[in-house]
Amino acid sequence: MAQENSGIKLIASNKRAHFDYFLSDFLEAGMSLTGTEVKSMRAGHCSINGAFIDFRGGEAYVVGMNIPEYKFGNIFNHEPLRDRKLLIHKYQIDKFMREVKQNGFTVVPTKVYFKKGRVKIEIALGKGKKNFDKRETIKERDIKRKLNDVVKSQNF
Repeated sequence: MAQENSGIKLIASNKRAHFDYFLSDFLEAGMSLTGTEVKSMRAGHCSINGAFIDFRGGEAYVVGMNIPEYKFGNIFNHEPLRDRKLLIHKYQIDKFMREVKQNGFTVVPTKVYFKKGRVKIEIALGKGKKNFDKRETIKERDIKRKLNDVVKSQNF
């Protein structure tokens, strides 16, 4: 029989974060959204490129996340670039805030998806890569690509 769907539908992913940061400590969080934001996300409209997590007053917010206005939302539409509150436990917020202040990490969103009908966001601690680290990543990717081409041409 066919494997059942896990109930997860990817809305947006931040591939640039994997290139710009060394990522660690991934965490799934809920988001506080309005109705038109959820409807717009169900239509697949969301961008987390350039977004980051900001800590204010002991709470976490996503800054720079773009959810375009819902097409049929008329006067009740939301502001596309507003800061959205994350629903995370206090001890998790404290842990991330400590890493940001003491060790110079950045908290970035990596994925936004629906899980059992709820919008979830995956966030991670990121340490910025230097230019030579980025060049190493590009070289490794090229080597893997060439190796895969050789293997395919040899019919292994």
